[in-house]
Amino acid sequence: MHPIIAKIGPLCVYSYGLMVATGFAIAILLAYKHAGEFGLGKDRIIDFGIAILVGGIVGARLLYVLTNLKYYILNPFEIINITKGGLVWYGAFLFGILVAVLFVKKNKINFWAGADLLAPYMALAQAIGRIGCFLNGCCYGAEVPSDYMFSVVFPGESAFRHPTQIYSALALLLLFVILRNWQERRNFNGEVFLGYVMLYSLTRFGIEFLRGDNPKILSGLTISQLISIPVFTACLAIFIYRLLQWKKSSSKSA
Repeated sequence: MHPIIAKIGPLCVYSYGLMVATGFAIAILLAYKHAGEFGLGKDRIIDFGIAILVGGIVGARLLYVLTNLKYYILNPFEIINITKGGLVWYGAFLFGILVAVLFVKKNKINFWAGADLLAPYMALAQAIGRIGCFLNGCCYGAEVPSDYMFSVVFPGESAFRHPTQIYSALALLLLFVILRNWQERRNFNGEVFLGYVMLYSLTRFGIEFLRGDNPKILSGLTISQLISIPVFTACLAIFIYRLLQWKKSSSKSA
């Protein structure tokens, strides 16, 4: 498609990196705007977002490298090259959570309130990032017949494929709308964030069946699908626990 948006002398502006950066910038600006609704100081939101971004990128790249270890053993200098893609969301999620926990403890921020604030904008940032995937030609779908209703042919290929990047972007945009409305109706801290992770896990699990770039690891499932199952289960358990705690405290105060 268009992996390089522009060239400025010897420098290249890569579509993937540009879209990821744009998504992050928009997410932070929106979180900054709405921080007061969650009782959070705006002065900490940018620091919080940057900390999560750094941890997320490290984790996302690490998981991608681990799932493509043979290539990176032969090409070790490519490990730090993220301009052309190669980030796995679950790696970003796990490392981002770790960094967030350390940050909120140090700065005395309510973790669940901060997570609820960021959740819809994280989905929006992901959606924009998926456009970068489409332009870059990564995260592509499995082959389909040439007369398939929804298909795309990437440059240098003759195969028709599922535009899974677009499927993901649309699903994430819908998720953004759902979560933004959910924010206004939430009953307890953490429910929007946990809902985000659960819904994302479900959509990711389904779309992975249409992907053509991820190898099947176990029982016909990809690494992202195998991670989706325990992540969804854990978040569901935490959601139910926090819901019951909220109902218990509400009944006492009634």
